[in-house]
Amino acid sequence: MKYKNIIHSIGSILLLITIISCNKSYTQKEYNNNQKSLKINVGVFNGNGASPICVIETMEALKIDAGIIPVEISGADIMSGKLDMLDVIVFPGGSGSKEYNNMGQLAAEKVKEFGGRKNKGIVGICAGGYLLSTTPTYENLKVLGVAHTRKYYDRGRGLIGFSLNEEGKKIFYELKNTDSLYVQYYDGPMFENTTGLSVLGTINSDIATHKGYPHNFTQGKPAFFTKNYGEGKVFVSVGHPEATAGMRWIVPRMARWVSNNKLVTYQDDLIRPQINTKEVLFYREQSKRESKLFWELSSENTKIILSAIDKLHSLRSRPSIRWSIGLLRHKDRDVRLKAARYILESEYTDAIPDMEAAVRIEKNEGLKNEMKAILRKLKGYINK
Repeated sequence: MKYKNIIHSIGSILLLITIISCNKSYTQKEYNNNQKSLKINVGVFNGNGASPICVIETMEALKIDAGIIPVEISGADIMSGKLDMLDVIVFPGGSGSKEYNNMGQLAAEKVKEFGGRKNKGIVGICAGGYLLSTTPTYENLKVLGVAHTRKYYDRGRGLIGFSLNEEGKKIFYELKNTDSLYVQYYDGPMFENTTGLSVLGTINSDIATHKGYPHNFTQGKPAFFTKNYGEGKVFVSVGHPEATAGMRWIVPRMARWVSNNKLVTYQDDLIRPQINTKEVLFYREQSKRESKLFWELSSENTKIILSAIDKLHSLRSRPSIRWSIGLLRHKDRDVRLKAARYILESEYTDAIPDMEAAVRIEKNEGLKNEMKAILRKLKGYINK
């Protein structure tokens, strides 16, 4: 009896430890120290229909997480069995129907079989949400069981507002005390019927930037939602967190959740919901202004260039970050520095090779040191 009591006590202690560990929020550093051998293999679909920019930005966002190995995967890769090497597949922005067309029916069936396995998952971002829907007259995987709204689907782009509900705050727990949140949006899918979906957050913005499009439709529609699929999981983001400074960490968080892995938190300078404080929708006037500012980046007047960068940033113009990379090679030192700071503020880690080259060829010692510091911080956004 004495030994039985000892065994029972040991079992109780082990159970308590297990419960505590399962409910612990891990920092990236703790995860690195304790789970070095555990890696999550995440594939990003790169076939025709997937926007090359969205593929790049999704890959870069996944690199935030030291526990994730991101790889690009094509329709041919799927057919050759490479899905078996993955834990998660991400379908990025672009065109959902074209992504399906590029995969082909046999690869699509393999993706559905993969997504239904235990500890496996599918993440859809914007076009990925269209692809995962069950929408008549639209080529899709029929995973969600509900249709997206086809009428007025191309409602526009910009930085839109959304709010998380209590379920959303459990997954994105770093945002639990922030009521007004913002994410980049490019014609993402709208779902009126949410039967079978677990909605995590809803859109606050009235997105109807084209003349004649009806207003007061997008508010309250899902911004993020999940669904159990067989023994696997699905996660959809209607907007583009991978393209939103301060919110890119949401992408690896989604990958962790669908694959039933520990949710780890990331460094504070990547979790910055506070940097976006208002919606910016690209109506015709905003689009014309963005185009005008693009041409000002080529001005002979340095002050005009510097002002254009600031104005584009205030518009949260995502294309302007890529436009500014070439300014790292501008003849004027102030322009080079402004471009470097803009790239850092935007967390655009894909520009690291350009930053390295800029540092290498910089002749002004003072500026070289500033650029080195910016490059060091930008590299710090990638966990290895």
